[in-house]
Amino acid sequence: MSNTSNFRVAIRDARSQTLVGPNVIANALPYVGGGLILTALATFGGLNVLANNPSLFFPTFWVAFVAELILFFVASNVASKGNNGVALPLLATYSLLSGYTLTGLVAMALGTQGVGFAGVGFAALGCGITFIVARQVGSNLSEQDGMALSKTIGLGLIAFLIVIVGQFVLALLGIHTPTWMEIAISGVGVFLFAGAAVVDFFVLPRTYQDDQYLSAALSMYLTYINLFIFILRLLIAINSRD
Repeated sequence: MSNTSNFRVAIRDARSQTLVGPNVIANALPYVGGGLILTALATFGGLNVLANNPSLFFPTFWVAFVAELILFFVASNVASKGNNGVALPLLATYSLLSGYTLTGLVAMALGTQGVGFAGVGFAALGCGITFIVARQVGSNLSEQDGMALSKTIGLGLIAFLIVIVGQFVLALLGIHTPTWMEIAISGVGVFLFAGAAVVDFFVLPRTYQDDQYLSAALSMYLTYINLFIFILRLLIAINSRD
């Protein structure tokens, strides 16, 4: 799962009732879209590598996974300082690495009966619909409701991250999650990241100045990538029941 640290920091820092970056989301959206396109291209490339040379894919996957984690913190730090000229290529590279590490999940979805290409498209469409709804709701939240929702979603994400890390460790030990639990985990993930999408439109203009649009773009990118992941995981789990 993509890192959610940027989102939690944004919630923590959203203390002021005054918008510090009223145009930051509008400035960030082209970069969010560009990052998602790069991610899709990298996933397509990863699928080709997996299909044609699986022995090459798995070692490169782990290299990309580690590099993605490191690059997240580097790019986030650079973007938060407003050094957009340096941050932009870092974030572009991060998007590509993120797409490559998504290859396994997308390949699993394509190979699962009842999911396939239509399921991948549905997950992407779900993210788009969430964006439209979240923009309308999040931009019109009152200060009291917005902060309450932000804290609730933030705490939920921290607890959820612990569960996901535990699930990952168990998977490495060869202990796989039962289907019913995978459905539950994925459903909660969809709910939390849909909530995070709403919170983004409340928190980001109160956290970042207009020239910090790349930090805002990274936060939104993480929200929608994680939402896509958990919609897809939910579809796979539902269609893999015994």
